[in-house]
Amino acid sequence: MTFTELQLKIQNAKDLDFGDIFNRSIELFKKVWVQGLVMTILTMALMIPFYIIMYLPLIAMGLFDPQALESGEPNFALMIPFYLMMLVFSFFAMVIGFALKAAFLRICKMKDLDEVGKEDYFYFLKKPYLGKVFSLSLISFGITFAATLLCVLPLFYVMVPVTLMNVIFAFNPHLSPSEITKAAFNLGNKKWLITFGLILVSGMLAQVVGILMCFIGVLVTASFTVLPLYYIYKDSVGLDEKEIDRIGEGQQF
Repeated sequence: MTFTELQLKIQNAKDLDFGDIFNRSIELFKKVWVQGLVMTILTMALMIPFYIIMYLPLIAMGLFDPQALESGEPNFALMIPFYLMMLVFSFFAMVIGFALKAAFLRICKMKDLDEVGKEDYFYFLKKPYLGKVFSLSLISFGITFAATLLCVLPLFYVMVPVTLMNVIFAFNPHLSPSEITKAAFNLGNKKWLITFGLILVSGMLAQVVGILMCFIGVLVTASFTVLPLYYIYKDSVGLDEKEIDRIGEGQQF
């Protein structure tokens, strides 16, 4: 699907039904909850090294200036690297999360359409997609950071198109980062209210059910918030059977 075709389909997208998408998301969750759990655990595991790196300045402070920790007076010479590490960590966390979520969306498509193929969670962390993942993560990070600086309220608006960037990339990895961003904002503007509502309700449900499952259940239910995005894209744009490649076999669009 070309960028022009994608834009045309977004412009002509039919009205979406909140209840229908929500119910289908629940049904799909029954098929992919294991894969969603794997995605969540992999995301957490891949972030552990970055957590260690981020806290190295504080560890150094404890070794070289323990009195600063005891007195509560910050050592700015070490706190500045800590905050810089936090910024870098936030970006790399976004890269990992973006890539794994996109791969999970492809697995959702496979389960939804009863396709047979390899469940490749690292599909987008390899060539030729890794560069685009970095670019899109940087764009998402920049948009989110700028919206946060603008008194937070704009963050509620941009969270929809920024979230949709993931699903558009998952099924159109051949498009450029700028094209994916434009398509996400176009789809987000057209379907903002229902997308925001589904993100909010699915997120709340995932948290509540996860807490009722003795908190550890949050790991199981976390992936549920991704599923409405799949159906928003599928019902708005559609999945061209001719362009659906075999998951994990490296065939590009």
